[in-house]
Amino acid sequence: MRNGVQLITYADRLGRGGIRGVQRLLTGPFIGVFTGVHLLPFYTPFDGADAGFDPIDHRCVDPRLGDWSDVAELARTHDVTADLIVNHVSRNSPEFIDFTKHGDASQYAGMFLERDTVFPDGATPDQLSAIYRPRPGEPFTNVTMANGETRSMWTTFTQDQIDLNVADPLAWAYLTDVLDNLADAGVCQVRLDAVGYAVKTPGTSCFMTPETYRFIDEVGIQVASRSMESLLEIHAHYTDQIDMATRTDRVYDFALPPLVLHALYTGSTTHLRRWLEVSPRNVITVLDTHDGIGIIDVGPDGDLAGLLSDDEVDQLVEGMHRATNGESRLATGAAASNLDLYQVNSTYFSALGCDDDQYLIARLIQFLVPGIPQVYYAGMLASRNDVALLEETGVGRDINRPYFTENQIAADMHRPVVRHLMNMARFRNTHPAFGGEFHLGAGTDRELHLGWTSESASIEARISLETRTFVIDDTLGDTHRRITEWVDF
Repeated sequence: MRNGVQLITYADRLGRGGIRGVQRLLTGPFIGVFTGVHLLPFYTPFDGADAGFDPIDHRCVDPRLGDWSDVAELARTHDVTADLIVNHVSRNSPEFIDFTKHGDASQYAGMFLERDTVFPDGATPDQLSAIYRPRPGEPFTNVTMANGETRSMWTTFTQDQIDLNVADPLAWAYLTDVLDNLADAGVCQVRLDAVGYAVKTPGTSCFMTPETYRFIDEVGIQVASRSMESLLEIHAHYTDQIDMATRTDRVYDFALPPLVLHALYTGSTTHLRRWLEVSPRNVITVLDTHDGIGIIDVGPDGDLAGLLSDDEVDQLVEGMHRATNGESRLATGAAASNLDLYQVNSTYFSALGCDDDQYLIARLIQFLVPGIPQVYYAGMLASRNDVALLEETGVGRDINRPYFTENQIAADMHRPVVRHLMNMARFRNTHPAFGGEFHLGAGTDRELHLGWTSESASIEARISLETRTFVIDDTLGDTHRRITEWVDF
């Protein structure tokens, strides 16, 4: 995969035209800005209960968006990341419908995880309370079978997302079929969605257990055998991210988004610097994604100290609510139909008070720290919270999942904040120093020093979190220049 800035987008929300429309943007108005794209689930259906993460069949491209040949064509010009949704499928999948009709006589009976499969003798209150879950309540849903029998199915996320029994041969065959399709279409990176929840072991948290680790290793072998790379999607204590980075090709740096916000809110680099001293280097960096802004990734976990204390996490969350004039509060936690309670729903631009300079400083930090940067489509266009969409759907995450028309995209590209962001991305994509070694300078509590050095080039950046200003000394061979304004990019 190329060491450049990538786009994260839905195929139906960034203008029209599906997958081909995304490619037209990447090779047209956005040319040179992105070397790759994480194409969020484009499977059948892309507009289900969880915006594509509840596939009826993710071996099939939703025909409203295109087909596998369109994915292959996109992969010819850009590095494509696609999702392997390992934990669940839609309750409307033909396999699950067959199971509800025929029960244990269905050939797919073992493919779906029932409560009794994990707890054949029943679950004690202690066993149930130990289960780690992303939403309130028990992770089970009662399903009425065709014969009137009730089965308690494992549903980690929503009642429409039935968990797979990944130990079942048919479930495993289903997932490897998806990998075959992705590989045949030229996808170079596979994002293992919700993989931390995939294996349920009685008497444990059923999240990131030794059994989960073994499953991740097995999936990673399958991905690598098809000449693709694995990207783990796990929200957990920061030490888990460090640990998992040693076992896979890449992990997300999910600690970066809240730490950058904390640094900009407080003017202090201390916690961000501490993370950059220990953070893994084989990461995908993000500030925003299709989900909310994670906070669990920087907080304590039981006796384990976090990158921020509980009080600092609370202050950070309240800071986001203040910066958005309460909009994020309307979309977060129990306030809306959320799949989880450990993320704040807001665009990153709104979380920084829609302040152009603060937002660009945040992106500058992201582009200068180790890792391959990804920029969410709403973040690329410096989008404000879509409160109207939130009010229409009642789904918290929709505040950060806007729909753009071609005319809106064209208009936003004339905004200075968007133009500067795109030029920064082109700088990040082409400067040879980023192919060298990263170093974290001494800096101060109020100033962050970040640098890159290769044989032919170097970048030395000093960023003031207090004044939101920066100085970058850019050396390329015998040529040196100093960058102090956004227009200098």
